[in-house]
Amino acid sequence: MEYRNLGASGLKVPVLSFGTATFGGQGPLFSAWGRSDASEARRLIDVCLDAGVNLFDTADVYSNGASEEILGAAIKGRRDKVLISTKTGLPMGDGPLDAGTSRYRLVAAVDAALRRLNTDYIDLLQLHAFDAFTPVDEVLSTLDALVRAGKLRYVGASNFSGWHLMKALGVAKRQGWPRYVAHQVYYSLVGRDYESELMPLALDQGVGALVWSPLGWGRLTGKIRRGQPLPTNSRLHETAQFGPPIDDEKLYAIVDALDAVATEAGRSVPQIAIAWLLTRPSVSSVIIGARDEAQLRDNLGAVGWSLSPDQIARLDRASAVMPAYPYYPYRIQEGFARLNPSPV
Repeated sequence: MEYRNLGASGLKVPVLSFGTATFGGQGPLFSAWGRSDASEARRLIDVCLDAGVNLFDTADVYSNGASEEILGAAIKGRRDKVLISTKTGLPMGDGPLDAGTSRYRLVAAVDAALRRLNTDYIDLLQLHAFDAFTPVDEVLSTLDALVRAGKLRYVGASNFSGWHLMKALGVAKRQGWPRYVAHQVYYSLVGRDYESELMPLALDQGVGALVWSPLGWGRLTGKIRRGQPLPTNSRLHETAQFGPPIDDEKLYAIVDALDAVATEAGRSVPQIAIAWLLTRPSVSSVIIGARDEAQLRDNLGAVGWSLSPDQIARLDRASAVMPAYPYYPYRIQEGFARLNPSPV
């Protein structure tokens, strides 16, 4: 397993980390993802640790806290061998204090997460969404207090826009508060919006990308093909409306390229899709998920070998998208491109 620094921090993380949204299986979204109990979770974590994967990602909103509880039970007796990343900010109820990242909510949410995880500290806390109703200074000063109290080691964000992230980084620097070292983002061969603004920001500011849904919300599993119906066991039947949209023809063109490279490399389609992400600038770790051990072991096979430059280029061409304004002139007009070379 390769390890990389998480952004500009000194924290070393594995290039593959394990997402535990499949733990618990409560509600229409998470029950479709997976239903691992504590016993199954412990086995999956055993496999991860044997492979060198020691970073486990969860969130309070995953199965209404059940994911954190099961993760806490599954790592009992080996807390010192793992890194825990969790997230908060999305609604955990219908009340006015059940969502957001106010001082009130953050303090309560961190204490609740610590209880569910059965630990006294969280290695990385990420804000699950930007809270436009709470001043950035209030958010960051609260995170600073939680770090000083020993409850948090590092802080990050998830699903922020460029200006959300940059504003927080600027305030943190001015006040001497902990800065976001990680940004958990959606990024895949069928979703490359991250590259337009957030990737250059990450490279400039030293913010490591933790990639969620590297298989494009289940579309790059190798089971979806042009001219064939959606497999009956695909979770997309129940979850497609919750995930990022993708044009069918674009998807099929990308899958065709993945198929060709997978055949050449003697690898599975998911392994190729994940391996491509590991070549991208600013990526610290790709979060893989699995409903069972076989799926997990296949995803773990994305490391220990390399795509050729030609294979990377073909995947790039098949998945390329024209960015929205104001970014497209920098991609297609010579004068703009000379002033601002693309990082990809």
